Amino acid sequence: MYPHYQAKLERKGRTKAELDEAIEWLTGFDDEALERHLEAGTTFEEFFEQATLNPNATLITGLVCGVRVEEVEDPLMRKIRYLDKLVDELARGKAMEKVLRG
Repeated sequence: MYPHYQAKLERKGRTKAELDEAIEWLTGFDDEALERHLEAGTTFEEFFEQATLNPNATLITGLVCGVRVEEVEDPLMRKIRYLDKLVDELARGKAMEKVLRG
């Protein structure tokens, strides 16, 4: 999914560095760790199992594909929706300090 996120953001004038910053904020993975996951073809399940989710991730609320992020019951799907929501907010031009809650 990373290439899709990157393409979406670049079409909206955002950068790969901004995407990576949002991913690092959410998961704790720095550039090197993220690159290892990308090269290994890590699944979302493996990716989020190894992540240290930001304690402020629960502040990510709102709709993604018509579904309220905060109401998603499956823990893995909620984490994926958190990431989707961050990417959506960046694509809409929201300031990075607002995207990275707290």
